[in-house]
Amino acid sequence: MRRLIATVFRKEMKDHLRDRRSVLSALAGPLIGPLVFAVMFTLMASWFREGKPLEVPVVGREHAPSLMAFLQRHGATLTEPPADYEALIQAGKLDVVLIIPPDYGKDFSSGHTASVQMVVDNSRNQARSTVRRLQNLLGGYSGMLASQRLWARGVSPELASPVRVDEVDLATPERMAANVLNMIPLFLVFAAFMGGMNVAIDAMAGERERGSLEPLLINPVQRGAVVVGKWLTTVVLACVAVGVCMAAFLVVVHRVPLQDLGVKARFDSVAVLGMIAAVVPLTFFASAGQMLVSTYARSFKEAQTYLQLLLLLPMMPGMVLALSPVQSQPWMFTIPVFSQQLLVGEVMRGQPVGVLPFLLGALGCAVAAALCLALTTRLLAEERIIFGRS
Repeated sequence: MRRLIATVFRKEMKDHLRDRRSVLSALAGPLIGPLVFAVMFTLMASWFREGKPLEVPVVGREHAPSLMAFLQRHGATLTEPPADYEALIQAGKLDVVLIIPPDYGKDFSSGHTASVQMVVDNSRNQARSTVRRLQNLLGGYSGMLASQRLWARGVSPELASPVRVDEVDLATPERMAANVLNMIPLFLVFAAFMGGMNVAIDAMAGERERGSLEPLLINPVQRGAVVVGKWLTTVVLACVAVGVCMAAFLVVVHRVPLQDLGVKARFDSVAVLGMIAAVVPLTFFASAGQMLVSTYARSFKEAQTYLQLLLLLPMMPGMVLALSPVQSQPWMFTIPVFSQQLLVGEVMRGQPVGVLPFLLGALGCAVAAALCLALTTRLLAEERIIFGRS
């Protein structure tokens, strides 16, 4: 049995390595996630970089000289706004404009609340850093004046703040990084499905469409050996895809200026091995499931359509974990796809996971893979599957 499986495996590997489409799919597909990650976080880092100059166009600077001096002392560069500043803000060419009304000085001198206006477009993510920095400066100026006015009247400013709340943040840098980088588990799981997809399609639906599956099954080879040999080929390319995706993320994480977002990602060798150990067992189930679906399909194109829909499967648990993080329970690690994303997330947070979750995750994937392989073997015993073509 082992010799038969090894023979089928060598034959399939040789055939698929000659197929440039399968090889490019296994290598290029997993790079989509790291590329998206690099572009998105590089842009976000440029938006939120605190070191860049704060330019504030101001209307009516002459009405609030002390406020203007405060802003300049704290690093703001004041400029004259263009006449059509509202249109420019909506077009994304300006982040914010500060308006000082003519009655600001009168209200300020009389001890009343003097109002200013910030013209912004809150639908633009790129402008949020500038708006937040200006808001912090204006809030600091307001707090300073409030304290001075209370002291001038012989009142301690502490009376206006009877309760002070000091936040004690217990989050480690790894946990904060895991919350920001929650797309990494999703794309690693996606790579496990993407890497061997074309191989699984060609190994079953492709050979069925070409009519080469019938002569193969006529040989004195057990159908189970044929299925396992083809499955192992798919698993190998899926594992290669996971490795390529992990390596690309390592390069990107060290190149993207995550520190500008306040993120300190630590991908040491232990964390990398933990993430790979969590995701590799998923390739067993992903490859077996893809082969089962491809066996039902009567053509390469039909199988491709079905498996592209199947690629939505790894996205659903990732969206659930991103929007509503859950407290992990032992039984959760037995669910394929969900357990892998949960495991990778906990490894990135630096949680002491232990060996049991990895074993449960591998066991769940192995059981699901064995079931899919058994169903595929049974299907190959049916004439409607072997001889039925589109």
